[in-house]
Amino acid sequence: MTGAPLRVLVAGCGHMGTSHARAYHEMPDFAIAGLVSRTPDSRGRLNAVLGGGFPEFADYFDALKATRPDAVCISTYTETHAPYAIAALEAGAHVFLEKPAADTAGAAVRVIDAARRAGRALVVGYILHVHPTWQRFIALARTLGTPLVMRMNLNQQSEGTHWATHRNLLAATSPIVDCGVHYVDVMCQMTGARPVRVNGIAARLAADIAPDRVNYGHLQVVFDDGSIGWYEAGWGPMMSETAFFVKDVVGPRGAVSITAPSGGSADHESHTRTDALRVHHAALGEDGRFARADEILALDDEPGHDALCLREQQRFLDAIHGRLDLEAHWRSALDSLRIVLAADQSAQEGRTIEL
Repeated sequence: MTGAPLRVLVAGCGHMGTSHARAYHEMPDFAIAGLVSRTPDSRGRLNAVLGGGFPEFADYFDALKATRPDAVCISTYTETHAPYAIAALEAGAHVFLEKPAADTAGAAVRVIDAARRAGRALVVGYILHVHPTWQRFIALARTLGTPLVMRMNLNQQSEGTHWATHRNLLAATSPIVDCGVHYVDVMCQMTGARPVRVNGIAARLAADIAPDRVNYGHLQVVFDDGSIGWYEAGWGPMMSETAFFVKDVVGPRGAVSITAPSGGSADHESHTRTDALRVHHAALGEDGRFARADEILALDDEPGHDALCLREQQRFLDAIHGRLDLEAHWRSALDSLRIVLAADQSAQEGRTIEL
């Protein structure tokens, strides 16, 4: 660390905001300037977790004006991402913004343009970018030849406060947008190819959400090298615990899979935790049988959720100090958002969307 710590305003005191705040609290390069949440209980709980004494705010714009932070961490609902980020950037702050970058592609472009104008770091929270197993998964997928068939999902059975949080999220976004940006981004990294068209289907499985909202969705994306991928996501008390976690890639030379973690779909740790990588080799010997047995790769570096958030904030610090290619990062964030939004549009309109 050199100089005074960067004063960071934490907006959003839920699951992700809490993990990011803990990271800032551990890092000598940051000092928390304030906590923002519309709910007094949530910001009070987080304040207590951090040891207390941090200023609390109900209104984000009041907090931004009062604290004049060097950086802002935004872990609020999706519809607030663009206005909150643009306000912070225009105030001269660096921004860590939870995914997705915005609720529309146009809004995401405006956020990125604001970062360019301000000359400030903008990092979107793609947690799998700092996950060593997922990066190894991507690297192994690239050895399988082309085309690739990529199969992924993350269904979440939820009740109580978790279902209340999901219902709040559904007011602005669908599961295939909110969660899908992670996994579509992974598909883009695996293929290195250009996505050309998207199909989406969706269903409303809950009576206690708005009539025009859906809590289950499935997308299919086709790339210009012939690779194809699907992603499935559903939220709610009706979701099945069977096969809620599928992360599997097949190519001409074989397959690589992340084996399903222990813990149920409601366990947030299980969303990023991986038990092992299984590598299958397609080559056959002269006897027509597999020439090599499947490999189960041990995972020595398997960080938990809070440890991953700490790595994300270290990456944010790198961006602030000019050690991260932000233009490439912004392209990646925008491309994956455009794909999942196209899937949402496809589901609503019942047609294929050409990209």
